[in-house]
Amino acid sequence: MQSKRNDSDLSELIGLIYQGALELQPWQSALPALREALDAQVVSLVLRPPSADDQGVILNCVRQDQSLDNDAVSLADPNDWEVSAYREQFFSLDPFVSLPLDKVIALEDILPDKELVTSDYYLHYLKPINLFRILGVDTSEPGGMLARLRFSRRASEARFKATERQLLTLLTPHLCRAIEIYAKLNRMTSERDLYAGAVNQLSVASIILDEQGRMLTTNAVGRALLDQGEGLSLRDGHLHIEGRDINKELQEALTTIIRAQLQGETSVVRALRVPRPGGRSDLGLVVRPVPASQWSEGQSSPSAAVFISDPDLQESTSRPILGELFELTPAEANLATLLARGLSLAQVSVAQNISQHTARAQLKSIFAKTGVSRQAELVRLVLKSVAALA
Repeated sequence: MQSKRNDSDLSELIGLIYQGALELQPWQSALPALREALDAQVVSLVLRPPSADDQGVILNCVRQDQSLDNDAVSLADPNDWEVSAYREQFFSLDPFVSLPLDKVIALEDILPDKELVTSDYYLHYLKPINLFRILGVDTSEPGGMLARLRFSRRASEARFKATERQLLTLLTPHLCRAIEIYAKLNRMTSERDLYAGAVNQLSVASIILDEQGRMLTTNAVGRALLDQGEGLSLRDGHLHIEGRDINKELQEALTTIIRAQLQGETSVVRALRVPRPGGRSDLGLVVRPVPASQWSEGQSSPSAAVFISDPDLQESTSRPILGELFELTPAEANLATLLARGLSLAQVSVAQNISQHTARAQLKSIFAKTGVSRQAELVRLVLKSVAALA
């Protein structure tokens, strides 16, 4: 029975380690369980070591006071003195760094107690927080993320036993894989947010649909269009266009593209124009398949993407960035931006409270700096420039 219970405990620890890569606050469930399993006062997971220019990422879990509710276990506040002081002052004194990867080592293995108690790291950091014994392991993932897991005990507590070292040795390969999952998800999230931000800056709505045609996600521009409900809306999670004929065309396009995706066939991109009431400009809508992995399964997999352009939305070209790109003065960058929005030179001069002679002089200077000779070419240059992504 004891062996079965230990196997169950080990399985639970391993599960929590993998779950930690998916949690909103990474390893918020695993660290308390690990601290208890190794009977430590503190467990720390360093995901990014501090440096002179970077405070790093350190997750701490401290043993709860017995007088407190032990169900309220959580990670320590990153602003607690133990964490903040290490980040700001003592990381450079820490002798327990750069361990051989995936090898469980105790502090006394590399620094005898007599030397430790005379070190600045102990006198100014460990002693004030009443820590002495440290057991740790370093691991890394192929992308370069280095993780340091540390267990600490007080001076009055026993050294870490061989069985505890063995447990950490058993857990280390799982921690290494979980760190790799975490790092890969982080990179994917960063890339997704970057691309989503670029689409937002271009004032293009994006709506992702599953294989049933239900909306999975949308960006801020798409949410605003749906909230307005002018020509485009959601009904029971499905995209709907006002007007029977145009809505039928949309649903047929979605059905065709999603069916082709499910059957592994090539499907065409479809384009529609969505009329809106109140004299507002029509929306331009493109439906295209979402490239899927051959292992994609389940109704929550993205199957179709709908991109929507609203001509009434002003583009978000950054005037300072436009000025940097083409060495334009602020006044010239402003004029070029207004022309790109569809204003005539006469309208720009009124809006800027300048004479048409001044506006023409500025336009001539812009032509010279950008290498174009016509207003239409300038508008195209501005709209296609990276200034819209700044």
